[in-house]
Amino acid sequence: MATKPPAGDPVQDAPHVGPPRRAAAGLPAIGHTLKIANDQMGVLRTAQTLLKVNQKNGFDCPGCAWPEGDKRHTAEFCENGAKAVAEEATLRRVTPAFFAEHPLAELAERSGYWLGQQGRITHPMYLPEGGDRYEPVAWERAFEIIAEELKALSSPDEAVFYTSGRTSNEAAFLFQLFAREFGTNNLPDCSNMCHESSGSALVETIGIGKGSVSLEDLHQADLIIVAGQNPGTNHPRMLSALEKAKTSGAKIISVNPLPEAGTERFKNPQTPLGMLRGTPLSDLFLQIRIGGDQALFRLLNKLVIETDGATDEDFIREHTHGYEELAAAARDAGWDETLKATGLTRPEIERALAMVLASKRTIVCWAMGLTQHKHAVATIREVVNLLLLRGNIGRPGAGVCPVRGHSNVQGDRTMGIFERPAPAFLDALDREFGITSPRAHGYDVVRAIEALRDGRAKVFFAMGGNFVGATPDTDVTEAAVRRASLTVHVSTKLNRSHAVTGRRALILPTLGRTDKDVQAGGKQFVTVEDSMGMVHASRGNLAPASPHLLSEPAIVARTARAVLGAASKTPWEDFERDYAVIRDRIARVVPGFEDFNARVARPGGFQLPHAPRDERRFPTKTGKANFTAAPVEYPEVPAGRLLLQTLRSHDQYNTTIYGLDDRYRGITGGRRVVMVHPDDAAELGLADGSYTDLVGEWKDGVERRAPGFRVVHYPTARGCAAAYYPETNVLVPLDSTADTSNTPASKSVVVRFEPA
Repeated sequence: MATKPPAGDPVQDAPHVGPPRRAAAGLPAIGHTLKIANDQMGVLRTAQTLLKVNQKNGFDCPGCAWPEGDKRHTAEFCENGAKAVAEEATLRRVTPAFFAEHPLAELAERSGYWLGQQGRITHPMYLPEGGDRYEPVAWERAFEIIAEELKALSSPDEAVFYTSGRTSNEAAFLFQLFAREFGTNNLPDCSNMCHESSGSALVETIGIGKGSVSLEDLHQADLIIVAGQNPGTNHPRMLSALEKAKTSGAKIISVNPLPEAGTERFKNPQTPLGMLRGTPLSDLFLQIRIGGDQALFRLLNKLVIETDGATDEDFIREHTHGYEELAAAARDAGWDETLKATGLTRPEIERALAMVLASKRTIVCWAMGLTQHKHAVATIREVVNLLLLRGNIGRPGAGVCPVRGHSNVQGDRTMGIFERPAPAFLDALDREFGITSPRAHGYDVVRAIEALRDGRAKVFFAMGGNFVGATPDTDVTEAAVRRASLTVHVSTKLNRSHAVTGRRALILPTLGRTDKDVQAGGKQFVTVEDSMGMVHASRGNLAPASPHLLSEPAIVARTARAVLGAASKTPWEDFERDYAVIRDRIARVVPGFEDFNARVARPGGFQLPHAPRDERRFPTKTGKANFTAAPVEYPEVPAGRLLLQTLRSHDQYNTTIYGLDDRYRGITGGRRVVMVHPDDAAELGLADGSYTDLVGEWKDGVERRAPGFRVVHYPTARGCAAAYYPETNVLVPLDSTADTSNTPASKSVVVRFEPA
């Protein structure tokens, strides 16, 4: 039997701390998965649902974007994927009676965990100006309210249209089409906060802002470097690919400020031997100081260049540009400065070099540990330099692998969710629909917050996500959002963003991935693009949580009709009736989607073209892959301070909190913890189990405080600390961002500690 949601917030200020785990998955993962699934769905619904996850005739997991191979397991999901599915397919419901009982002020005091545990939202809800709680509203009236506010703006650029990575290709394409027909490129998305740095670096260096590898490449690699990523918690199905690579003889280097169970040993729950013994994964763990990655890769590049016969001279000559500039810059890389920046030893780096030189096929995987720093883009360019030096792009078993988070975040960008769209995309969109898209660049996430704060944006419309929970500088962001005249959230469940509203607010409940989608044209499916460029169908199998839900494409289409009216020649009604009509139009606008409907009907879908991978063609300004030679940077931390990185717990996916435990790190029953190396703690007078306030320090002199954190002595890199977000987002200054990408620098926060 499914259980009821918690009536009150659980106590979170007295977590229990034990030793960190040394292996991921195994029997504990199975037990935890089944418990959460049963609590949310009950036994029968659990079986009906989980057996359809990531199957060719099922639905795409609403969690991460890790791809599936052609051959699928019966249980093609991980522990955290099962948690995501269970929370969406839950039997718990948030009805109008719930909102009548809980005023907005109370919801604002609740934790994100409590809000998410209440269940699926069943009706469209409206917070009128001056109201103290949400009330039910008819769909037609909801669209009228949106139209009223948007039409009252003095410029379309006073509206912001935000997209979460859960949104399907079809809904994302319609959303950007509506925004541009309305007249704005204000299309920020969650990529702005995560892999924008990857896209910025890769577009400049190889000509396309996506990874260049497939699952098969990982299985064939000689060396896999996993840098700034924790696959055991954030992308657990990746562990199976790493295990298969190890079985084939690959070596793995893990580069991370914290030891993580998932890169130490993987106990594969798909096999009896795997559950009992497991497979060691990392051959070398480089416990790098936060932000020291660029210095590490620059020195490795210098050493490769200085080693006779180590560079692929034919590849460099035929396919690259800028080698001499890199070689000149690399000569300046010194051991002393690199050891200071990284906290590593010379023997560790020499061992890494030996593994690089022994590998003919190298892949580098990375995530937020590389992308959320001031020098993130330069760091990723340096990663590309290492691969280019040895010809490791455009051949099997080699390439770049930015591991995306949300399940369709890459697809949303492909569909045009971008505040700085390419002119060629806008030209194709205009030809297809007979519109004139704006050419001026719009707001990304940080600039959208600034515009709301300054009164330059007045309507905020979110297609999914938890904007105020995911963004930096919490106090500033929430104050900015509250200045809006209208906030609109297309959602399946409650989160913090529903409690931080404009003068008026709407919650528009939508179908989830697990839900059947039946429109006037019959049963529908949607499509997604995974982290490796595979596009495939997703078909829900459960009755919707309420008869009052609309699909995301239907919500966008009806909004567009209400706002644009008869003047729009776009067939919005046809799009709502049959999503195949949307895909036909996508096929004529987005390169690589030709004959979309026929190709996606094939089991497993199809792979998008990737010129560097497929033909060693690099669509950059030079027509070649570009070496780069940015000055090396790394964070400098004053005495008596530490450098904090924000991260997830194991009971968490992005801002969704499934539980209060971080099993692999030995922390249970609470989230307000800060992990500090015992030697640093001793120098700072921080006893294990004591409580402290974290106070951020930034050049603006503003005090940013996260109070009441339990100190946990933990084997982090020296000079570094770690704590969970969104609780520590309050410490991340809005204008502390990565150069070029403008991604919040959430992994580089200077903090001091004050008694709680």
